[in-house]
Amino acid sequence: MSKTAQMVMKIVGASLALAALICLLIGGWHDLSVGCCGMRKRLRERFNSEYDDYADEELYE
Repeated sequence: MSKTAQMVMKIVGASLALAALICLLIGGWHDLSVGCCGMRKRLRERFNSEYDDYADEELYE
């Protein structure tokens, strides 16, 4: 096989691999966003102060 054909095959292979990666990312976007929101919620619950659940505004009315 000539060098030109080998180079073309490498470019085509790399393009197909990149397209597959992009398709997987787009296809799983919802799952990624749900996982990210869930992690953010768990971190917020873990690192919040114990007094954040009180309604301070209602105490001083």
